[in-house]
Amino acid sequence: MIIDNEDSAYLKTVFDTMMDGLMVVNQKGTIRFVNKAMEVLTGYSKGELIGKDCTVIGCDICFRSAHGKTVKHCVLFRSGKIFKERCTLIKKNGTPLVVWKNATVLRDENGQVVGGVETLTDMTEILEKDQKIAHFSHVFTKKDGLAGIKGKSRIMQHVFELVRGAAKSDFPVIIFGESGTGKEKVASAIHKLGNRRRGPLVKVNCAALSETLLESELFGHVRGAFTGADRLRKGRFEVAHGGDIFLDEIGDMPLATQVRLLRVLQEMEIERVGDHTPISIDVRVLSATHQDLWELVKKGKFREDLYYRLNVIAVHIPPLRERKEDLPLLIEAFLSELRAKTGKQIEGISRHAMRVLRVYSWPGNIRELINALEYAFVVCPGETIHFRHLPKSVTSSHKRMPYMSGDFPSREDTLGALERWDRNEKWPGRDVSDIEQVILALQEANGKKNEAANILGISRQALWKKIRKYGIEVKKIITTE
Repeated sequence: MIIDNEDSAYLKTVFDTMMDGLMVVNQKGTIRFVNKAMEVLTGYSKGELIGKDCTVIGCDICFRSAHGKTVKHCVLFRSGKIFKERCTLIKKNGTPLVVWKNATVLRDENGQVVGGVETLTDMTEILEKDQKIAHFSHVFTKKDGLAGIKGKSRIMQHVFELVRGAAKSDFPVIIFGESGTGKEKVASAIHKLGNRRRGPLVKVNCAALSETLLESELFGHVRGAFTGADRLRKGRFEVAHGGDIFLDEIGDMPLATQVRLLRVLQEMEIERVGDHTPISIDVRVLSATHQDLWELVKKGKFREDLYYRLNVIAVHIPPLRERKEDLPLLIEAFLSELRAKTGKQIEGISRHAMRVLRVYSWPGNIRELINALEYAFVVCPGETIHFRHLPKSVTSSHKRMPYMSGDFPSREDTLGALERWDRNEKWPGRDVSDIEQVILALQEANGKKNEAANILGISRQALWKKIRKYGIEVKKIITTE
């Protein structure tokens, strides 16, 4: 045997503690030694492997088809080594296993090849991560969007054109939009598509820091510049050299800091707090705000000269309520992302729930939509998100219109007389009358009584009794859209 000396017991212990599979073969390819990890990887025991030809594990790089016959093709003995070669084994149970293979030949004291040693690393976890990365890449690079920003509406196509144009220039860009519209994503897209993409993108929230701290963050400071400044510190502008700096919520920047920023834009030089030595920088400024900067200028809260310096290229991000046609695309993208993150197989949204999402005004914009879908993912037990799984902030503003023939009594006339049943279980957190539950279920089921009965958790006969009791005639769906 190849392993045959006084240290063999010691070496065997070492080999059996390895995480990777280890296999030793002689010059004919007969297996002479395997460790415990190799048994786990292949499903074969040592007794089933030792003495067998190495082809028993079915490594796909060890064979090739030649003239209609399968012949031995050992890369190891031909090349002398194998380094990080990806191959697929066939386990004892017939299932494939992808591994990294590293191998080298063994030589005797005369330099003659007497065998080979291989290590095999399980790639299952790596492949799973690669699949997740590929999924996210697919989600964020579909044709209906740009650099992670989703949208196919006309208004968003105009935004994409501006983003592409801004990315090619080196001028300052200011991004206007309500909170939650995705201004930071737009800044990231401009950076990724621009000539400075190989440099850093440094982000600063101007609303989150006091005047002293903001100046220190932006321009850096020297030791002793203020209380607590115990060492020299580079500012964000220095760190962003060669790339872009993103100044979020610039409308909240103090006037004194605005003066310093104006000088930086004019001279492309900074001075650290507590120092007067100019430092040259090469940075493009991207900024964003949810405020009307011109109104701030008129009120004396924002410098007019700085306004014109920043407002060279302006990108206006529309609120979600003005691009409702993008909702299905956005929802599909966010559901795909949530499925990948959580592993929960929620495939879609019911028609009624989608109508509610379309009618809602979305004051919190994209951020609120993401939060609503994350909430629905938590409370939804099945494969479809229904009206009852949406957050109350969304559903409470929805004006429901029942579908029926003839006049229907007002809520005030009927509410006190209607029975209330199983409310907490069927419609958690909502004060919903029995008749409203029936109407909501019928709406959600698009008038299909069997499906509506399943939603309510009652029999079809019980549903029919309620329909007759309340005088509901199911004909069509009337919505507020």
